[in-house]
Amino acid sequence: MNVIIDEEKIQNLLSRGVENIYPKRDFLETKLKSGERLILYTGYDPTAPTLHIGHGITMLKLREFQQLGHRVIMLIGDFTGMIGDPTDKGAARTKLTREQVLENCKMYQEQASAILDFEGENPVEVRYNGEWFSKMNFADVLDLTSHFTVQRMMERDMFEKRFYGEIKCPFCLNSFRDKSLHTFAHRKVGEAITRPVVFDLECPKCGERFDRSKAETSEEKPIYLHEFLYPVMQGYDSVAMDVDGEIGGNDQTFNMLAGRTLMKSLKNKEKFVIAGKLLTDNSGKKMGKSEGNMIAFADTPEDMFGKIMNWTDSMIVSGFEICTRIPMSEVEQVKKDLEAGVNPRDAKFKLAYEITKTFLGVEAAKLGQEHFEKVIQIKDRPDEIPELKPTSYNIIEVLVESGLSTGKSDARRAIEQGGVKVNDEKIEAFDYDTKPEDVIQKGKRFFVKVK
Repeated sequence: MNVIIDEEKIQNLLSRGVENIYPKRDFLETKLKSGERLILYTGYDPTAPTLHIGHGITMLKLREFQQLGHRVIMLIGDFTGMIGDPTDKGAARTKLTREQVLENCKMYQEQASAILDFEGENPVEVRYNGEWFSKMNFADVLDLTSHFTVQRMMERDMFEKRFYGEIKCPFCLNSFRDKSLHTFAHRKVGEAITRPVVFDLECPKCGERFDRSKAETSEEKPIYLHEFLYPVMQGYDSVAMDVDGEIGGNDQTFNMLAGRTLMKSLKNKEKFVIAGKLLTDNSGKKMGKSEGNMIAFADTPEDMFGKIMNWTDSMIVSGFEICTRIPMSEVEQVKKDLEAGVNPRDAKFKLAYEITKTFLGVEAAKLGQEHFEKVIQIKDRPDEIPELKPTSYNIIEVLVESGLSTGKSDARRAIEQGGVKVNDEKIEAFDYDTKPEDVIQKGKRFFVKVK
């Protein structure tokens, strides 16, 4: 397989959607221009039965490497997925059984084929990390852990946050961690230390001083020992496959750098890491399963298109950059147009089409666009409306039984907020009774016809 060393393509690969490159950009650029065929991968833990747009972003970068002739591996974390990557939520993830993770990843390759090529001259290889982890014994695990320190693990932001807790400055609302209590307590090991109730703190952002006891705080949360092992395990994936590099979201930097540590120690080899930009909403939350705002490969075209149209305007430019492959010159033009005051709705409409096309195909993108234009813009009903013969004709019962609402509380809330219509008329009463042939609408996009 010939490796392509086209200057423009290499520069695009190194910059588009990229947050950081380790050990440095020049290191990887030199390798790409040398003509050496690199081996790289991204790992996907099957903690849910569908891939989502965050996975798709890394796959788009993998595709760039594949198109340049490099060897790409899609690693399924059938072993690490049973543990799950630690979060900053304060509790360990629920452990999954091997049967659950294998069931979850059944559709992964088929879904990924929308972006990656698993056939042809340079096919993407699919591997499972249970291949090596299932053969390891306790002595092997101890040997791996000897390459890391607790101090190194505590450098991970989520662990530090859970260990120290956070304090919110009452002046600028910046959250920060106060490590002085822990430093004080650990000076006298073995002695009973009574923590002071009041501390005079200074906010590192605005410089204001305030009484700790009167500030809003989040408590320290437990860190379970097996969570420290997750970065070690993910790091060993690189060693087991003897790769040259790894691609992941910026939130995976710590785990990917653990692989750099092990590659240096065990293989005497420099592994490159590309940490990609994350797609985040206005509050800074990343789009994904754990945040409840996931766009999945399993979404219908109508749902995917509609969800993207609900993104905030601030997400438009970054969405074009990291979720599509339209030329960056066009992305820059979109940015200039928005800064000049052009209606962002038009740009978002194009964004929804491009993303749906990328993940679901051209026909799906057309279907999603037509549905949005008809149902949302023209306020028309879809051509086909699901039908329901309810056990009760009460509006709340119909909403729940049809699946338009997740429960009676959700149904009542939708009615109170004016989000429920019967035959295009807004319903305000909980005791409203529907009748056969009525068309029930919840929100902008969900319909059911009563039989």
